[in-house]
Amino acid sequence: MRVIGIDPGSRSLGYGIVEDRRGLVAHVAHGVIRASAEARLEHRLREIFSQLCAAVLLYRPDSAAIEGVFAFRNLRSALVLGHARGVALLVAAQNGLSVHEYAPSRVKRSVGARGASGKDAVARMVNWFLRIPQLESGDATDALAVAICHLNHSRLARARPQGSTRAEFDKMGMDHRLAPSYRRFEVGGG
Repeated sequence: MRVIGIDPGSRSLGYGIVEDRRGLVAHVAHGVIRASAEARLEHRLREIFSQLCAAVLLYRPDSAAIEGVFAFRNLRSALVLGHARGVALLVAAQNGLSVHEYAPSRVKRSVGARGASGKDAVARMVNWFLRIPQLESGDATDALAVAICHLNHSRLARARPQGSTRAEFDKMGMDHRLAPSYRRFEVGGG
C-alpha cells in the first residue's frame, strides 16, 4: 500500500509518500510545491494543482491522507487554506484516490511527538522513523507524518476483526486506544 500525505498551503504545499514494505513503513518520496507569493490566489492554486497532479501520476499512490483543519484566528487565512485543501481533494478525486483526514494532534502522536509539539519535534521524529537524512522543510515532514499516520491506521483496521472487543484487540498485542477512529470519506461519495 502506498500513501501520499498532504500538508496543504496556498504558498507552499508539502507532500510525502510512504509505503508498506513487508510490514515496515518505507519512505518513497517527498517534496514541497512552492507558488509565487506575489501571484494572485487563482494562479497559485493552478500551480499547486498541476504540480500535485504530476506527483500523483509519477508515484501512483493508492490513497491520500490530508491534515484536518485546525482552529484559525484569522478568517482570511482559514479561507485561503480551504482553497488549497480543495485543490488537493480535487487532485485525489480525479485520480480515484480515497481520502482520509486526520487531526493534527493525531498525526503528531502517530510519529511519537506530543500533541502540542512544534514542527521541529515532528520533523525529528519523522526523520528518525523513516531513517532518512534531516529534511529542510517542515511542510514535507508534516506531509510525511500524515502519510505515516494513515498507513499505521489502515494497518490497524486490517488487523482488527470487525466488532472486536478491547480484550480481543489486546490479544493481538495492540493497544486498543490506537483503534482507527479517524474520519474517512470517499471524495464524491459524501
